[in-house]
Amino acid sequence: MNALEYTGPSPAQEDCGIDKDVVTKILAGLFFLLCVPALVLNVTVLWILLRLRTESTFMVYLQNLVAADLLMTLVLPVRTASDLPGAPLGLRAFTCRYGSVLFYYCMYISIVLMGLISLDRFFKVVRPEVCGSRLHQSLLFGRVVSAATWVVLLATAVLPTIALTSREPSDTSLEFCMEMKTQAGRDFHQALNLAVNCLFWIVLVVIGFCYVCIGWKVMRSYRRSGSTNQERKRKTKVKVFIVLVVFLVCFAPYHIIRIPYTLLQVEKHSCIRESLRVAKEFTLWLSATNICLDPLIYFFLCRSFREKLSDLGILRRFSISPSGSDEESNDQ
Repeated sequence: MNALEYTGPSPAQEDCGIDKDVVTKILAGLFFLLCVPALVLNVTVLWILLRLRTESTFMVYLQNLVAADLLMTLVLPVRTASDLPGAPLGLRAFTCRYGSVLFYYCMYISIVLMGLISLDRFFKVVRPEVCGSRLHQSLLFGRVVSAATWVVLLATAVLPTIALTSREPSDTSLEFCMEMKTQAGRDFHQALNLAVNCLFWIVLVVIGFCYVCIGWKVMRSYRRSGSTNQERKRKTKVKVFIVLVVFLVCFAPYHIIRIPYTLLQVEKHSCIRESLRVAKEFTLWLSATNICLDPLIYFFLCRSFREKLSDLGILRRFSISPSGSDEESNDQ
């Protein structure tokens, strides 16, 4: 969960046809492009959610998700600036120890919360009888699970990474952040990469299973009712699979590239590794777009959120109805 290397210029070793300066500047431009819309969107979403009554675990998870997105948005400019050619040594060292760690921390908090949202929808729509105790609607339960997510990742990933990134930085190092780690830090880094990749694939299976089951349940109810409203069915399908789509678009490419890159990370230099590094950085940017796409989840799955937008006149400005169809979730 830390930056693996300094991505700026490096002495020529083997010409792989990759201009690192150009790649770095393109990536920096892409990351900076996310900052302003992400900040506007997440501040607006947080302002709205704080004015809605928190009546279920679903709302608790949404509040925590926007908090993670907002924190990542605030970290993003610092992390991006440190990767630019000529960035001050102190800024790069700060990013290695703290900035990148917080960036990945927020990313995996978002991944876990999207899994929890999917489980919440699954039990409410597909297996409501399992929740006779209303445990999944208990605010205490939602807050405890959310707090546990933050605390466990903080204790097992963030704090050890910061503590083990303790060496003095060297401006001549090609593997800038990795050289700041102790040997124990490098071993922990590899183990942590494996753990968070496993976490991603587990959550992906959970989300896929939940929304396939929800989709099947909703479509079966349509067939039983004999409904022929195709527009209503289309909107329902969008609402059913929006979490899965956002999850796949944002996070899957990065974690697919992460596997071969980690396997080749021990090599000092190779063209394949350099190509994978560039691919990893671009797919990491794709993961960061999650901070702009998550508002789609709030809009499609939370009726009270849409109603608040309607009260503000935003939906009417775009001729969007705040009600929509809530068959699959009867959302809050």
